[in-house]
Amino acid sequence: MGEYASDDGGAGWDTAALEAMWTDTSDLLKQTLGQGAYESWIAPLSLTALDKGLARVSAPTPFMRNWVANQYADAVRHALAAADPRIERVEFEAAQSRPAKTAEAVNTAAAPGAPSNAKPCAQSETTAQQYKPRQDASAHNAASVAAAANGAGAEALPSSPLDPRFTFDSFIVGKPNELAHAAARRVSETADVTFNPLFLYGGVGLGKTHLMHAIAWELSQRYTNRRVLYLSAEQFMYRFVQALRYRDTISFKQQFRSVDVLMVDDVQFIAGKDSTQEEFFHTFNALIDQSKQIVISADRSPNEIDGLEERIRSRLQWGLVVDIHPTDYELRLGILQSKAESVSEANPGLVLDAKVLEFLAHRISSNVRVLEGALTRLVAFATLVGRPIDLDMAQECLSDILRASDRKVTVDEIIRKCCQHYNIRMTDMLSPRRARAVARPRQIAMYLAKMLTQRSLPDIGRKFGGRDHTTVLHAVRKIEQLCETDSAMAEDIELLRRMLEA
Repeated sequence: MGEYASDDGGAGWDTAALEAMWTDTSDLLKQTLGQGAYESWIAPLSLTALDKGLARVSAPTPFMRNWVANQYADAVRHALAAADPRIERVEFEAAQSRPAKTAEAVNTAAAPGAPSNAKPCAQSETTAQQYKPRQDASAHNAASVAAAANGAGAEALPSSPLDPRFTFDSFIVGKPNELAHAAARRVSETADVTFNPLFLYGGVGLGKTHLMHAIAWELSQRYTNRRVLYLSAEQFMYRFVQALRYRDTISFKQQFRSVDVLMVDDVQFIAGKDSTQEEFFHTFNALIDQSKQIVISADRSPNEIDGLEERIRSRLQWGLVVDIHPTDYELRLGILQSKAESVSEANPGLVLDAKVLEFLAHRISSNVRVLEGALTRLVAFATLVGRPIDLDMAQECLSDILRASDRKVTVDEIIRKCCQHYNIRMTDMLSPRRARAVARPRQIAMYLAKMLTQRSLPDIGRKFGGRDHTTVLHAVRKIEQLCETDSAMAEDIELLRRMLEA
């Protein structure tokens, strides 16, 4: 076995010792970073030299070297230090760009407080010759590496572990999201490609990211040999730009086209980015041709994303496109009850009144994140100040959130939304036309105007082309009768109401 020489010609570590240390380090990084990030970025690395508290880690390409150095430097250093506390710094090099015996160090991760010219660590004879795995690499060390990974990769989802809160078990299912949940389950539970691509879309805070994380978690647990890559569209663009900058597009293509499951969040961000869309198009086609699963999310349907190339738009509609609808009262209450159970377990003496949860579910309808944030604020206020959580305290503590949630729906907004939903022109909606294709949406709009606004019947009639208040009253009664007998009509109106209130 050869012996690695340190920069100053001193005795270094032999090959077997370096490989043994890197094996233990890699195992710890796999636990803390997750299988996907480990396979993509850590598995290709190797430990090439170790001397005087400095570890040199080699990557196969300059692009990978720069990415790992930017995103995982602290995590790698913490993992190495867990094996040998004397390691204070890590330098990353690219195997392709260095001479046979000289490492090109491009980035250094140093321990906090460690000077750049740190003094050499005293090495014992045993350490210089042979590395022995540390048996006391405890959960504390693993937690340290996880913390470093979170800090290093907070800017991008693929650079940090998947959020452990976002699993199928913690996802609350209701009418607005039951189809999206069922489709996500199917994709994550079967080895066959069922829907390709699966396209999830919906407004802010409705659960798209939760479902994406849940799919990735389930796949990583069920199929450990499948390579799952989850990232945001912004990160896809960043990696592509970096590959262009370092003239390393071949590695970029290999990384993305060799995965078994590609998951891209917030794909609307590549709209208008011509070069990125071009590469995304070819990556999409390559994976589809290999029968690899693709899961995409966005805040709008493919047809509504401006600046998206038509060929990409059509491909995104190849598979299953699922709309996650705005939450209804029952779903919001279910989410709050689930979160309240977790809070009660963490704070045994804290009592969450059911009336407070019902109040929040009624008043905060726009966004699940805002809803959960409101409950978190109440719990923090109660535990810090020592006050019980009741309706008075909720109204006082959440006054700003409640004011923001009291958005007033206007008649004009209702008319526009109904015209869009039923694909009719506004001039027809306000005209005297009595054709069923126009009259029924007009009656629904009048009904919603009566239910969601404080305007009087004469005021609503004037908004609808100067109609009499008796016409509005007839429309309201007609729609009420239809809702009792026609479940499809009732669901349609409920969907419109949620969209207007969201």
